[in-house]
Amino acid sequence: MATITMVFPDPLNVSLQIGDTAYYVPTNTHGGFLTSLNSGATAEETIVEIGAVASIIQNTNTITVTTSLTTANLPTTSHYIFFSKDNKANLSTMLGYYAEVKFSNNSTTEAELFSIGADIFESSK
Repeated sequence: MATITMVFPDPLNVSLQIGDTAYYVPTNTHGGFLTSLNSGATAEETIVEIGAVASIIQNTNTITVTTSLTTANLPTTSHYIFFSKDNKANLSTMLGYYAEVKFSNNSTTEAELFSIGADIFESSK
Protein backbone atom coordinates (compact mmCIF):
# COMPACT_ATOMS: atom_id res chain seq x y z
CA MET A 1 0.00 0.00 0.00
CA ALA A 2 1.22 3.47 -0.88
CA THR A 3 0.34 6.81 0.62
CA ILE A 4 -0.70 9.95 -1.20
CA THR A 5 -0.83 13.47 0.15
CA MET A 6 -3.59 15.85 -0.90
CA VAL A 7 -3.57 19.59 -0.22
CA PHE A 8 -6.87 21.46 -0.46
CA PRO A 9 -7.37 25.17 -1.17
CA ASP A 10 -10.14 25.46 1.44
CA PRO A 11 -10.33 24.39 5.10
CA LEU A 12 -11.00 20.71 5.73
CA ASN A 13 -14.29 19.55 7.21
CA VAL A 14 -13.92 19.59 10.99
CA SER A 15 -15.48 16.12 11.35
CA LEU A 16 -12.76 14.47 9.22
CA GLN A 17 -10.82 12.00 11.37
CA ILE A 18 -7.95 9.58 10.96
CA GLY A 19 -9.42 6.27 9.85
CA ASP A 20 -12.23 7.79 7.75
CA THR A 21 -12.45 6.51 4.18
CA ALA A 22 -11.79 8.99 1.34
CA TYR A 23 -13.51 8.74 -2.06
CA TYR A 24 -13.59 10.69 -5.31
CA VAL A 25 -15.97 11.13 -8.23
CA PRO A 26 -15.56 13.12 -11.47
CA THR A 27 -17.27 16.50 -11.78
CA ASN A 28 -18.94 17.90 -14.86
CA THR A 29 -18.63 21.31 -16.51
CA HIS A 30 -21.83 22.55 -14.89
CA GLY A 31 -20.41 22.31 -11.36
CA GLY A 32 -22.20 19.10 -10.41
CA PHE A 33 -20.89 15.59 -10.29
CA LEU A 34 -21.90 12.38 -11.97
CA THR A 35 -22.11 8.93 -10.43
CA SER A 36 -22.92 5.46 -11.64
CA LEU A 37 -26.37 6.00 -10.15
CA ASN A 38 -27.17 8.33 -13.06
CA SER A 39 -28.60 6.64 -16.12
CA GLY A 40 -26.07 6.30 -18.89
CA ALA A 41 -23.06 6.80 -16.59
CA THR A 42 -19.76 5.39 -17.81
CA ALA A 43 -17.07 3.58 -15.83
CA GLU A 44 -15.24 6.91 -15.43
CA GLU A 45 -18.25 8.32 -13.57
CA THR A 46 -18.29 5.84 -10.70
CA ILE A 47 -17.42 6.59 -7.11
CA VAL A 48 -13.85 5.43 -6.42
CA GLU A 49 -12.50 4.60 -2.96
CA ILE A 50 -9.13 6.27 -2.41
CA GLY A 51 -8.38 4.69 0.97
CA ALA A 52 -8.14 5.34 4.69
CA VAL A 53 -7.10 8.75 6.01
CA ALA A 54 -3.73 8.27 7.74
CA SER A 55 -2.94 11.85 8.82
CA ILE A 56 -4.54 15.29 8.88
CA ILE A 57 -2.85 18.69 9.10
CA GLN A 58 -5.66 21.22 9.58
CA ASN A 59 -3.59 24.42 9.34
CA THR A 60 -2.27 23.49 5.88
CA ASN A 61 -5.47 21.70 4.69
CA THR A 62 -3.46 18.54 4.04
CA ILE A 63 -4.42 14.89 4.38
CA THR A 64 -2.44 11.73 3.75
CA VAL A 65 -4.35 8.67 2.56
CA THR A 66 -3.20 5.06 2.46
CA THR A 67 -4.24 3.74 -0.94
CA SER A 68 -3.93 0.79 -3.26
CA LEU A 69 -4.79 2.86 -6.36
CA THR A 70 -2.37 3.00 -9.24
CA THR A 71 -0.92 6.30 -10.43
CA ALA A 72 -3.34 6.32 -13.38
CA ASN A 73 -6.35 6.06 -11.04
CA LEU A 74 -5.44 8.78 -8.53
CA PRO A 75 -7.78 11.77 -8.15
CA THR A 76 -6.97 15.07 -9.84
CA THR A 77 -7.98 18.65 -9.07
CA SER A 78 -11.09 18.20 -11.22
CA HIS A 79 -12.48 15.44 -8.99
CA TYR A 80 -14.90 15.89 -6.08
CA ILE A 81 -13.31 14.35 -2.98
CA PHE A 82 -15.38 13.32 0.01
CA PHE A 83 -15.19 10.98 3.00
CA SER A 84 -17.30 8.62 5.06
CA LYS A 85 -17.02 7.40 8.61
CA ASP A 86 -16.90 3.85 9.90
CA ASN A 87 -20.38 3.29 11.29
CA LYS A 88 -19.08 0.80 13.86
CA ALA A 89 -17.33 3.60 15.74
CA ASN A 90 -19.59 6.53 14.90
CA LEU A 91 -23.07 5.32 15.69
CA SER A 92 -25.48 7.94 16.91
CA THR A 93 -27.69 6.49 19.60
CA MET A 94 -29.23 7.40 22.91
CA LEU A 95 -26.90 7.93 25.86
CA GLY A 96 -27.86 7.56 29.50
CA TYR A 97 -30.37 5.37 31.27
CA TYR A 98 -33.78 6.96 30.88
CA ALA A 99 -35.61 10.14 30.02
CA GLU A 100 -38.89 11.67 31.11
CA VAL A 101 -40.90 14.05 29.00
CA LYS A 102 -43.96 16.05 29.96
CA PHE A 103 -46.02 17.89 27.34
CA SER A 104 -48.32 20.63 28.48
CA ASN A 105 -50.27 23.33 26.74
CA ASN A 106 -51.19 26.33 28.87
CA SER A 107 -52.50 28.28 25.90
CA THR A 108 -56.19 29.02 25.45
CA THR A 109 -55.81 28.75 21.67
CA GLU A 110 -55.68 25.56 19.69
CA ALA A 111 -52.26 23.89 19.38
CA GLU A 112 -51.27 20.90 17.30
CA LEU A 113 -48.51 18.36 17.91
CA PHE A 114 -47.25 16.89 14.66
CA SER A 115 -44.78 14.25 15.77
CA ILE A 116 -43.12 12.59 18.76
CA GLY A 117 -40.24 10.18 18.34
CA ALA A 118 -38.18 7.91 20.56
CA ASP A 119 -35.02 5.88 20.19
CA ILE A 120 -34.79 2.73 22.30
CA PHE A 121 -32.47 -0.24 22.32
CA GLU A 122 -31.60 -3.23 24.46
CA SER A 123 -28.29 -2.40 26.14
CA SER A 124 -27.41 -5.74 27.74
CA LYS A 125 -28.84 -8.88 29.32
